[in-house]
Amino acid sequence: MAKLISTDILYKGWSTLYRATIELDDGLRLAREVEDHGAAVAVLPYDPERRVALLVRQLRNGPLVAGAEEPRLLEAPAGLIDSGEDAATAGRREAMEEVGVEIGELEPLGVSFSCPGVSTERISLYLGQYGQADRIAEGGGLASEHENIEVVELPLAELARLADAGELADLKTLALTLHLRLRRPDLFDAAP
Repeated sequence: MAKLISTDILYKGWSTLYRATIELDDGLRLAREVEDHGAAVAVLPYDPERRVALLVRQLRNGPLVAGAEEPRLLEAPAGLIDSGEDAATAGRREAMEEVGVEIGELEPLGVSFSCPGVSTERISLYLGQYGQADRIAEGGGLASEHENIEVVELPLAELARLADAGELADLKTLALTLHLRLRRPDLFDAAP
């Protein structure tokens, strides 16, 4: 079985970049760089009555650096899990900060590695129902974090169209959309 021999810190800032020495099953040792910035959470808030979802659009540095035509991605509310905070609490906090909605019960979908080839990040995925009365703030993210978030309420039928057309560039949002579609296909028809 492969095993981790050592990790050396190459850089420490918002994230930490390690050089990991890994020993493979056959005894061969490899050096690989691995990024670590903590665990994350994402929640797709959706209103089953009005058949809409609350999303955010914000500049993402990775797509910008990669030369994406549109580096402002449409995404489900998401963020890092703070120290001492559980994933569900973090998901509710992110939904409030980013889209101004108070979500009670969250439906957990699992925990996945977001980019296992180069990152330690595990992201907890949730679906969360809301109603119009639960929209109690503007959202937009924290000014102190310079998130500059645009809140987007989108019909679920349009979200499905974007997924089908390959136009959801954010993988966690695509996964959440597909999960909701599998569990509640009735919500993706044209509005009643």
